[in-house]
Order: sequence, then structure tokens, then C-alpha cells
Amino acid sequence: MLRLEKLVKTYKTGDQALKAVDLDVPEGQVLALIGPSGAGKSTLIRCINRLVEPTSGQVFLGETELTRLSSGALRRERCRMGMIFQEYALVERLTVMENVLSGRLGYVGFWRSFLRRFPQEDFDEAFRLLDRVGLAHMADKRADELSGGQRQRVGICRALIQDPAVLLVDEPTASLDPKTSRQIMRLICELCKERKLAAIINIHDVALAQMFVQRVIGLRFGTIEFDGPPDALTPEVLTTIYGEEDWEATIEKVEDENGDTIEAAE
Repeated sequence: MLRLEKLVKTYKTGDQALKAVDLDVPEGQVLALIGPSGAGKSTLIRCINRLVEPTSGQVFLGETELTRLSSGALRRERCRMGMIFQEYALVERLTVMENVLSGRLGYVGFWRSFLRRFPQEDFDEAFRLLDRVGLAHMADKRADELSGGQRQRVGICRALIQDPAVLLVDEPTASLDPKTSRQIMRLICELCKERKLAAIINIHDVALAQMFVQRVIGLRFGTIEFDGPPDALTPEVLTTIYGEEDWEATIEKVEDENGDTIEAAE
């Protein structure tokens, strides 16, 4: 489904954010990217859809090599890659419905999008998605009237209305309280399962990643230090990724709460 081969990103400063990263993500798999700040997590996600241009290496979505596409072809392929942002990236003055429909801009012509004249089937799908995330009753509210968790749900709907093949999720819970963070992670994983979507989630909260995802990638200094299931994140592995710390407390926390959340990780 999604394949990275020898992906390298070196910035003009000489800093190498990614060092020949190889990664395969099959259809339907949800994986978490963990690692310290500066490990290359956000850079990796943005290199996939070329919001950041890789220095070298290849990115494939199915049989399409994204790293070779012209700007026009890349715009079309980006419709297959739904992006969910930490800071939501909503247009505050627009309604919830208008923000969700903005995910269809790559599929309609310029004038239809400019005049906000979307096909009826797009409106129908937007309502279905909003109903699925519990926001159908807020379709006409402005985005600036929503809570953080509600805004993130709108962002999820906007990404899904693209009908993507893969979701790229950049720190979706960083601005949320613990309860809402769990709800958002559970929702993303449930929707991916329902739609057989692959997803890469950049997340700082190790315990949250362990609760919900099927696979964890640990990055450190632009290289993959760990690739495996959440229950293989031992204190020794976490020390390799992050450095010395009392990791037993993190692992015990996950075990204590496992019964409440295990379905989302299956």
C-alpha cells in the first residue's frame, strides 16, 4: 500500500532529519510514530505527501511513485492522502459543513469550489461522516464555536471525505485533555478499521499509542530504532528510543487500562 525506500531529508542547515528510512505500511494497518522531539516524525509524514520535499529516496502509494510526480499530478494524488493536523487547520469563519466539504476541493472544478456549489452526494457524505463522529447537529455552527475535540472530529471528517487510501495524522491529541485524547484515538482507529484505511499517526504519548495501534515505529535521530507491536515496547526499548527514564510506570499504566481499550488495537 504505502512504501518508503531509502528516504532521506537533509535541510539547508546540514541537519539530516531522515536517514535512509525504509518502511512498508499495508492496507488497513494503523501504526504510531514515536520518538523524542527532533527524531524526524513530522518530517517523515510531510515527506510522504511532499509538503516537505525529500532530499532522496522514493515514496510509493500503491504503484504510484509520489516522489517523481509533477506538481499537477501530485495535487491529484494528494486526494488519496488524508491529512489530520495537530492544530486542526480549520477555517474559523466557515461552518462545520463548509470545513468538511473543503476536503472535496481536489475533486470539483475551480468555479464550483469558489462558489461552494458541491454535488448533492458530497453533502450527503458530509452529513453521514458528521453523524458518525457525533456532530451532525453542529453542521451549521462556525468552526470558532467548537471545542478542541469537536474541531479535531471535523478535521477527521474533512480528511475522510477525500475518500483517501491512507491517513497521515500529525499529533492529533497534543492539544487535547486525556479523556478527549482517548476518544479521538479510538475514533481514528475505528474509522480506519471500518474503511480498511492505512494510517500513520505521529504521537508523543507513548501510553496512548500502546493502547490503540497495531504497530509502533520508534524513531531516533532520523533512523528507525524499533518496529514492532505495542506490547514489545519494553523499558529497554524505550530507553533506546528516548534515553534513560523510569519506563515501568508507563508500561504499568497501559496494563492497568488495557481492558477498557483493547478492542481499538485489534
